[in-house]
Amino acid sequence: MSSSKLTYSSSSVVANLPPELIDLASRLWTARRDGGTVDLDAVTLPQTLDEGYAVQAAVDGACGAAVAAFKIGSSSKASQEKLGTDEPWFGAVARPFMAESGAVVPSAAHTLAVEGEFAFRLSADLPARDSSYAIADVRAAVDRVAPAIEVVGRRFEGGPEGGAMLPLLVADGGVNVALVLGQARPFTPDMDFRDHGVVMRINGAERGRGVGAMALGDPLNSLLWLVNGLSRRGRGLTAGQWVSTGTCTGIEPAAPGDRAAADFGDLGVVEVALDRR
Repeated sequence: MSSSKLTYSSSSVVANLPPELIDLASRLWTARRDGGTVDLDAVTLPQTLDEGYAVQAAVDGACGAAVAAFKIGSSSKASQEKLGTDEPWFGAVARPFMAESGAVVPSAAHTLAVEGEFAFRLSADLPARDSSYAIADVRAAVDRVAPAIEVVGRRFEGGPEGGAMLPLLVADGGVNVALVLGQARPFTPDMDFRDHGVVMRINGAERGRGVGAMALGDPLNSLLWLVNGLSRRGRGLTAGQWVSTGTCTGIEPAAPGDRAAADFGDLGVVEVALDRR
């Protein structure tokens, strides 16, 4: 993971974002870049999902690096109900926050956790369009699959509860800290990960276990949801980008100094260490 420190640029902020939400985006970016948290009492919070995504896009612009991946949150019904939504949500992951298995990841966020997820790489563009994409379109556009750990954590403490929290989670990059990829394998359209088991271990102890079906019934359903969700917002995916499709092991709390390993069986193992800073 890159340690370069990028500067905030007001010219990269989403047009028409009010000054108070530009300020929130600036503070969230500074917290992500340098560590630390945002004092929610000192900022204006996004009130709608659209505002949350606009703040997220402003943070991405402040980073200035290419979007290398997307993460999907609330891919389970239980998580959706907790946040008062009926569908998942997404966060963009800039290239400096991607890492390979074995990486040491900065851990200066609040409420750290790790999730074992299936990640897919696109070999073809899936641009925004008027008609919806079908699962066959998505399968045909994927060329690699990899075991992944998403490290998550908030750049704030406290905050609203229930559905009122969702716009803030989205604004905070979908609470992504890092996306760590294991060794990628060729993807073939006949692959089926619905019953594929995943085990999460932290410091050698099993902490979570599940199957691919925990992500919208099939990790590829999550990918399809993202493609169509982005398309409705006038955005697309491009060849070479990765998509992490939602936890299949639960959200397992972690702490600085921990080492996590997600075992995907014949798909491989992916590992990450959380630094102590």
